[in-house]
Amino acid sequence: MPQTEGEKLQSLATVGTLSYVLHLIVAVGALVPGAQISPVLLIVALVIDLAKREDAAGTWHESHFRWRIRTVLIVALLYALTLPLWFLLIAPGWLAWLAISIWFLWRIVRGMMCMNKGLSMEIEQ
Repeated sequence: MPQTEGEKLQSLATVGTLSYVLHLIVAVGALVPGAQISPVLLIVALVIDLAKREDAAGTWHESHFRWRIRTVLIVALLYALTLPLWFLLIAPGWLAWLAISIWFLWRIVRGMMCMNKGLSMEIEQ
């Protein structure tokens, strides 16, 4: 039985909320010393977004899938690029981690707020 448009949007909202919550757990954990949450949660969220983004094509939810996927890829790249700072000098490594983690948290909170208002992320990108 095919989904109605309303059912499809509700399903996408549920998937989006789950993904944003997983991202949020990881982002908050990254800011608490010693509480780094397993990157497995982030990978699970990324896989969900990659698997479901085609379902969102043509809806306002599509921009949220793109927003979350880009956020994870950018954060992963930034963490990888700043990893040598941890081996050279701990303080710059910690500052880089903190800055990236704050930016990550901001992206996730901003995306959640827009999704909860039914807004696309097009204006944010």
